[in-house]
Amino acid sequence: MKRFFSSLLTRENLWALFFCLILVALVIFTADYKDSWFLYEGF
Repeated sequence: MKRFFSSLLTRENLWALFFCLILVALVIFTADYKDSWFLYEGF
C-alpha cells in the first residue's frame, strides 16, 4: 500500500492536483453567487 501511494504522489501528480485546486477555487470565487444557489436548491 505504501508503494501505491508513493507512486501516486509524484511531482507531476502533485502539480496537477495543485492546479486543479486553483482552478476550482477560481471558478467558485469568480462565479456569481446568485447563479450558484441553484446548485443548493436540490439538496
